[in-house]
Amino acid sequence: MQKLISYPISVIYYLCFGLTLVVFHPIQWVCFNLFGYQAHKVSVDYLNFFLLKCTNLLGTTYKFENLDSIPKGVPLIFVSNHQSMYDIIAMIWFMRRFHCKFVSKKELGKGIPSVSYNLRHGGSALIDRKDPKQAIPAIKGLSEYIEKNNRSAVIFPEGTRSKTGHPKPFAQSGLKILCKYAPSAYVVPISINNSWKVVKYGFFPLGLGNRLTFVIHKPLKVSEFKFEEIIEKAESAIVKGIKF
Repeated sequence: MQKLISYPISVIYYLCFGLTLVVFHPIQWVCFNLFGYQAHKVSVDYLNFFLLKCTNLLGTTYKFENLDSIPKGVPLIFVSNHQSMYDIIAMIWFMRRFHCKFVSKKELGKGIPSVSYNLRHGGSALIDRKDPKQAIPAIKGLSEYIEKNNRSAVIFPEGTRSKTGHPKPFAQSGLKILCKYAPSAYVVPISINNSWKVVKYGFFPLGLGNRLTFVIHKPLKVSEFKFEEIIEKAESAIVKGIKF
């Protein structure tokens, strides 16, 4: 019955979602080209605020736990499991004070109103997952950027989204580069729950009435641990925080 009801609601949602992307694309352009980084960031923050409001049409709600435990005024590397695009929308808005920049696949850097523009101009790293030689300098550049500006990188070490909520094995290379070139950073593990349920039927129709939770775990100061300890502690915390 829920799936049947979700068809008309999903149509309304996608109309609102698409309209929001189209409206904010020129707003981003104006903010970035005429007023610079800070204005562009504000436009991206509010783009994602309205995208979240669109998901409220689906009955989707969000809860972030332990936000106050995140260190301030230092570079941050958020490490998380990945379940859907709604992970990203929520993180940009609810963690906006940390200036989140993403390690994203290069395909997202073109063709999507607002989203592609932000990825290209907002400081994120676009990588070709089939070309490690290209990915290394892109992630290195992001590391140096957050180290210099006390901002944050977000990486999903699974490499792709989990369609069932069950985490996939973590790849180490991207996180290792981030830690190497942002030595004063803190690694902050995050467990995401229920995001996959929004797309449990695929992209149409969408799941209704889901409560997405983001659990922030104890930050790990990069300079105080060997990398092997960081990846083990981060993956362990994230996996333990995932509910099935």
